[in-house]
This record gives sequence, structure tokens and C-alpha cells, in this order.
Amino acid sequence: MTTSIARQDDAQLGGPLSILTLQRRDHVRLDRLMDRARATLATGGVEHEVTLRAIARLVFTHAFAEEAVLFPAARRVLPEGDPLSLHIEQEHQEVNELVTRLDRSDPSDPEHAALLEQTFAALDEDVRSEEDELLPRLQQELDGTALRLLGLQWGLLRLTSPTRPHPVVSRRPPGQVLSALPLTVLDRARDRLQQLGEVLGGRGAGVLGAVDQALAGASGAVERSPVIRTGQRLETARGTAPDRDRDDPAAPVGRAGSVRDERPG
Repeated sequence: MTTSIARQDDAQLGGPLSILTLQRRDHVRLDRLMDRARATLATGGVEHEVTLRAIARLVFTHAFAEEAVLFPAARRVLPEGDPLSLHIEQEHQEVNELVTRLDRSDPSDPEHAALLEQTFAALDEDVRSEEDELLPRLQQELDGTALRLLGLQWGLLRLTSPTRPHPVVSRRPPGQVLSALPLTVLDRARDRLQQLGEVLGGRGAGVLGAVDQALAGASGAVERSPVIRTGQRLETARGTAPDRDRDDPAAPVGRAGSVRDERPG
């Protein structure tokens, strides 16, 4: 019988450096950012955009490090590690596709609000899969030292992880790992450009926009490289996210909304 990590304190999870504690800490922060995004939706503007970028940076660095460190460890030590990690990888793919659509939507458009809630519902389900299923099983198999070592590896890899959605990239090594350096450099350069644009208050928007488009094009070229897709499972290929409308390859993923149990902050 496993216990969700949402119902355990830091000591039970292996201490502040344990992968379990670090995962839950990110999930709590995600909750707060999603609340802020909902609160700023009506007014839109820079505050809403900044909040969405903060969510993207948290979600995609978190997930990328999971796919490179946490999930391979689960597949090594858990008999059910492959199907469990594959299920979460499918959820990651869904989030990548939804956030790609969300980035292209206008906050003043009603579709933006609908996409926002679809994305947040997918993120909630991803968190539940990790906190209630994968991580408690890993907790049963690994001691505190192993959990802290995983936490260290995961935390270090987050520093060199992409910060934006990349739905074409493999969710598994070796392609997933090979994509890290080029996409991280390009994503973080685009992040800095956006921050500079905010500081300049719109001045130089044309130049900054052109540079951003060039960087986005370079990211697309990286994603189209066959080596970046090596290791990809068919279940996580682009366009295979759960409940996707197959007649419209750009359609949002439909998912029933749900509310996650409260957990300690």
C-alpha cells in the first residue's frame, strides 16, 4: 500500500534534498502560479504574460529533467516502471502541445481562457500521476541516500534544460538528452529577449521580434533533426496526445476538468 507524497512531510520523503521533496515543492509552486495566471486573465497584459512564462519555465525544466533522470531510474528499479513513466510522458506530450497552442492565442480571445483551463487540467493530472503513483512506488524501492542522489542529479540537469514547449522532441534518451544543449541555449536566449523587451517598454520591438523569429526558426531546425527524435515512443509522438481530435492536427486536447486534493505548502 503506497501513500501519496502529497500527504507526507519532508522527513518522510527523505529530507529537503530528496527527489520526492523537490518534486512536491515544484508542484506547490505550480499551484500558486496557476492561481496567479487565472487571477491576471481578466486584465491580461504584461503581468499575465510574465506569469505564463514563469509557468513554462517551471513546467518544462521540471519535466525535461524528469525524463532524463527520474524516469530512467524508475524503469531500472520498478517492475512497472516502463508503463508508469510512459503514461506520464504522454501527459508531458499533451502539455507540450497545449502550451504551444496557448502561446499562439491572444489573452483577449475566449479560446485563450479555454486553452488555459485545458492546460491546467492536464498539469493537474500529471501531478497526480507522479505524486500518487510513480513517486510513492519509487519511495518503496530506494533509500534516503539514493533519493537524495536522484534529487541532486535532477536539480543540476534543470539548470541546462529547455524552458519552452518542444512537442516534436523525443521524450526519452538519447534524443531527449541530445536536444538539451541546443534547445536550452535557444530557449533561454529568447527568454532574455522578452525580458529586454519588457524593460524597453516596446522600444526596439521590431529588431527584438526579428531576432526572436530567427531563434525560433533555429529551434525548429533542431527539432526537425532526426537524431533529436531517436528513442521516441510512438505513444508520445506529436499528435498522439490523449483525446486529440484526429481530424484536426492543431486541435486542442479535450480533457474533463478536475480538482486536485489540497496538499501542504
